[in-house]
Amino acid sequence: MSELNKGNMPSDEQLTAFIDGELDAPDRERIERLIAADERVAERFDLLSHSALPFRQAFEPLLAEAPAAKLEAMLAAIPAVQERKTGAFDVSRRGFLAAIAASFVAAIAVDRAVIGIGHRLAGPDEDTEWRAVVAEYLSLYTADTLSAPGGDRAQQTAQLNEVGAKLGLLLAPETVVMPGVDFKRAEILNYDSKPLAQIAYLDPQTGPMALCIVQSARGAAAPDMENRRGMNIVYWSSATHAFMLIGHAPIDRMKALADNVMGRLTA
Repeated sequence: MSELNKGNMPSDEQLTAFIDGELDAPDRERIERLIAADERVAERFDLLSHSALPFRQAFEPLLAEAPAAKLEAMLAAIPAVQERKTGAFDVSRRGFLAAIAASFVAAIAVDRAVIGIGHRLAGPDEDTEWRAVVAEYLSLYTADTLSAPGGDRAQQTAQLNEVGAKLGLLLAPETVVMPGVDFKRAEILNYDSKPLAQIAYLDPQTGPMALCIVQSARGAAAPDMENRRGMNIVYWSSATHAFMLIGHAPIDRMKALADNVMGRLTA
């Protein structure tokens, strides 16, 4: 593996190698430090590891790498001689090396998994991950991306009906209209094999903005705010759906726009 980038953002290839356990110790430790210290790296790590193999399947190749045959040969060659620890219990060399073998297998698993699992438990959960995906996607938008006309009411209604049907949610132009921003399009994306609605707007002052919705069974939650990739986000949830409004407008304006549309979406 070539030397890691000197900047704070490792490449996807390097992060994938880290996830797959292919980095040497210095590079692995550097990636660990970056994940802990840099939100951008942590988000990208989450995105790449989100599509990793299931736990059991992912660990099978690692367990296969454990030097079982070599350890068995070592154990077979050692007489079962007991070495007594004064004032304590007896421990055989065979038992000691068996423990080493088990620890080696466990260490392989920990080396690959503990950082990712620990990061997920202590940091982003499923709710934050989908917002990270949206933020990364929308960060690629410019005003030119949304320069096409938003269509007439009939076209908007058709788009929103199709999107709402995928989500089990009633959507109409009057449901998602917000003052001072122009509706551009409504479309269904895919996140984690589930439909993700993106309703795109163009704010004449600050550029692209989006109202995004996914189905969620986590229950209702009051609005909260965060910043990702230089964009402000207001997010909340109903009993059946999670919502987020993301854009470059100041947070006070984003909160006012979210308040404006929230009641109609969660009624």
